[in-house]
Amino acid sequence: MHKNIVLTGVGGQGTVLASKLVAAAAMKKGLTVMGAETIGMAQRGGSVFSHLRIGEGIQSPMIAKGEADLILGFEPGETLRMLDYLKTGGQIITALRPVIPVTSALSGDDYDGRAQLEYLRNTGNPMLEVDMDRAIEALGSSKVLNVVMLGAAAATGALGVTLEDLEEAIRERLPEKFLAMNLQALSYGAGLL
Repeated sequence: MHKNIVLTGVGGQGTVLASKLVAAAAMKKGLTVMGAETIGMAQRGGSVFSHLRIGEGIQSPMIAKGEADLILGFEPGETLRMLDYLKTGGQIITALRPVIPVTSALSGDDYDGRAQLEYLRNTGNPMLEVDMDRAIEALGSSKVLNVVMLGAAAATGALGVTLEDLEEAIRERLPEKFLAMNLQALSYGAGLL
């Protein structure tokens, strides 16, 4: 098995934690994992992305454009920004909920993510859309939306690790007081298919 995965979002959405959970789950299975993250503006709501490569024969943590099997996007504009990395026929999983960039808020631009979602829908790639507002309503918290996305990705088979693998990684890596909420989010995400 060989998987190239791009996880993308904005600072504060848990993109880096999601990447670390997938990596931990894959390593526990004995798979080779390499990853790289760009988090420079994370604390200001800026763009955050991780390249995650799983499998044998990996020489570099960076994914070449046109080589990603999956883009896991926590925000529609950020998903579109990483689209060049997706291979033909690769899986897109994106949140529907936009996060208005500071630049748009300050300039009064009208960003609602609709144009980006429409573009993504017309790529011809398989795409799963995750309604984050509905997830928040069902789970009672926005703090576990990254794990909802992981559950959805694992259920599609595009992630390279199973729900059980992710559950084990969550149990090993997260504080006990957050376990029940995150396991519920994982299950919720898997049920979206």
